[in-house]
Amino acid sequence: MSSLPPHLGRYLDDNRERLVETTLDLLGFDTQNPPGETADLISWFAQSFDDAGFETARVAVDAAKPNLVATLPGASERTLLYVGHVDTVPFDATNWTYEPLGERVGDQLYGRGATDMKGPLAAMFVAALAYAETGTTPPVSLAFAVVSDEETGGSVGLPALVDGDYLTADACVIGETTCEAGRHSVTVADRGSIWLTLEARGTAAHGSRPMLGTNAIDRLYEAVTALRDRLGERPFDVDDEVRATIEESVDYYAPRMGEQAARAMFEYPTLNLGTFEGGEAINSVPERARARLDIRVSPGVDTRTVLEAIYSHLTTFDDVVVTESRWSLGTAVDPESPVVAATTSLAREVTGERVYRRSATGGGDAKRLRAAGVPTIEFALGTDTAHAVDEYTTVDALTGNAFVYTALPYAFADRLD
Repeated sequence: MSSLPPHLGRYLDDNRERLVETTLDLLGFDTQNPPGETADLISWFAQSFDDAGFETARVAVDAAKPNLVATLPGASERTLLYVGHVDTVPFDATNWTYEPLGERVGDQLYGRGATDMKGPLAAMFVAALAYAETGTTPPVSLAFAVVSDEETGGSVGLPALVDGDYLTADACVIGETTCEAGRHSVTVADRGSIWLTLEARGTAAHGSRPMLGTNAIDRLYEAVTALRDRLGERPFDVDDEVRATIEESVDYYAPRMGEQAARAMFEYPTLNLGTFEGGEAINSVPERARARLDIRVSPGVDTRTVLEAIYSHLTTFDDVVVTESRWSLGTAVDPESPVVAATTSLAREVTGERVYRRSATGGGDAKRLRAAGVPTIEFALGTDTAHAVDEYTTVDALTGNAFVYTALPYAFADRLD
């Protein structure tokens, strides 16, 4: 392929089976989180990067969940960062048809983490070896962060590297699989979030005489329903750059959920009533109730203004109070920025299909890096089986990822000022 120097292309062709074997090696480590014990796999990466001539640094806030940073100097002071997490969600082996710690069947590789994200991580590692083992100086410096504790959103993985100033980069690609139902994408944004705990107090009474009490469940559900309706009347106002990302996001999600639902997801806040608790007996009027809400807002929207509106609205319900709140701002990368343009172009070269530049519906490690000022995207080919029984990836997805990750330093450097 034209965007990759021929000798690196030959290296990838010659090491196709090595890529498969590396993926199976990674799958063979049991890194279910919880408990998230990843030290053995991080040691494997540390030794492998050391052997290839990379400078490595092991960073561990929790000894059971360490992180690794490996670097290779390039021809310029610009740095491209690759990030991959080694922990996986748990599995019940009795429900699997194939070995959850790695099994190849034809061109499919099964195992927990095959697509999320040990397969993409193996492709990143082979891309690193392509430079090291051919003696090629990359056009920009390369850094690889192999992190723990992502699946439970813990603080000892990537957040520890960011907070400790262990990562300095001009752009970053995270190997999260970004395809769904045969559509390919580069994730360039995420949504802001508001997590609220609401509580209501009523007056207890016998269930046969509810008019003598105040039902806390009724009152709290009324407040949640009114809040959902009110948020549905607040369309977002975003700038042109974010608007372009929203439009591609709607196009991406519409085949799965319908155009109207996809547009509503980005044009208005969404509210999910995650838990609702209250009452002690069927024949008693409940005097207490609690609800937990997950509210999401589009990138480019100041989450704080939405939160202020929520608090203002809830003042009309005297017996409903917010007892806990957490919030985050959505983040976005300019869809025309060098890392986005380079990755999108390479992904089109591999797939021969449209590659959407879209927002994620949630947020993860990319949000943390963008908030720290590093333009960050997510990209990997894979399958729709992340977290599922019989999770798998394919040899074609692995090789496609290896090509993109290997060619990306050149495509990225070509687009820098």
